[in-house]
Amino acid sequence: MATDTERRLRADAARNAERIVRTARAVFADLGPDAPLEEIARRADVRIRTLYNHFPSKADLVRAAIDQSITEDLAPATERALADEDPLCGLVSLIEAAMCLVVRELNTVTAARNAGTLTAAAYTPFLESLTLLARRAQDEGLLRADLVPDDLPRIMAMLTSTLWTMDPGANGWRRYLALMLEGLAPAAANPLPPPAPLRKGARTAG
Repeated sequence: MATDTERRLRADAARNAERIVRTARAVFADLGPDAPLEEIARRADVRIRTLYNHFPSKADLVRAAIDQSITEDLAPATERALADEDPLCGLVSLIEAAMCLVVRELNTVTAARNAGTLTAAAYTPFLESLTLLARRAQDEGLLRADLVPDDLPRIMAMLTSTLWTMDPGANGWRRYLALMLEGLAPAAANPLPPPAPLRKGARTAG
């Protein structure tokens, strides 16, 4: 059984780790994806050794930063979207929430991509929720019937790719989301070419 001292040490360590991750997100936002870990440690008011004790590599830190952002911002948005009585509204709101997260955390996302930690596991729950909402919308005739699950990560990849063509923080991506939604409407939808399966290991988000 842990002693009171051990519990306090664990609590202190957890607070340090949480502060480091939150600080990392702010430093990446300020200085870009190549921000030095020494600056993150300085702003978090911890020794660089403490940072490395929690996160042995930059890849570990940026993955933790992405996970924290998803937990705090995207997970609640997913719950709200899934609870929406209008599945198309839920689908659109979840896409918007994901795009707002990427816009806000663009440098952290870029750091994660550079470090090779933006794997499918990071966004699988999000894509599963998109798929569920899309199927509900199709069942209600709100979304074209020939949309398939593999289309969704590609749609997100197309939308996020626009962010590197505009000023940081710009909302220009909303124009392309609107264009995308026009193409997803069931009214007068023309037949699509057959979908190609997702290649295993392909980068489809961020």
